[in-house]
Amino acid sequence: METYYNKADLASFGDIGKDAPELAGKFFDYYGAVFAEGALTEREKALIALAVAHAVQCPYCIDSYTTACLEKGSNLEEMTEALHVVTAIRGGASLVHGIQMRKIAEKLSL
Repeated sequence: METYYNKADLASFGDIGKDAPELAGKFFDYYGAVFAEGALTEREKALIALAVAHAVQCPYCIDSYTTACLEKGSNLEEMTEALHVVTAIRGGASLVHGIQMRKIAEKLSL
């Protein structure tokens, strides 16, 4: 089935800088520095990225960070737990905005 997202496009991501190589270079330098081993391991950073990829619903990132997590030693149980963490945060963020809705509804109902 044809979709808007083409999995093969992920392999061309490095070409994104063709028309702005200086900016792309700065982005990729930053990106590399962010994902380098630091206070967090590369494995931990990949799990965080996988969770965020689901929150922003980027299929390219989901593919990329699923692979990265596996390559860095994560297993499906850890990856699924990371997904549940982001789901809880995203769901909670939606619910907490219900306070705003309630305040407006109560004000307008009076």
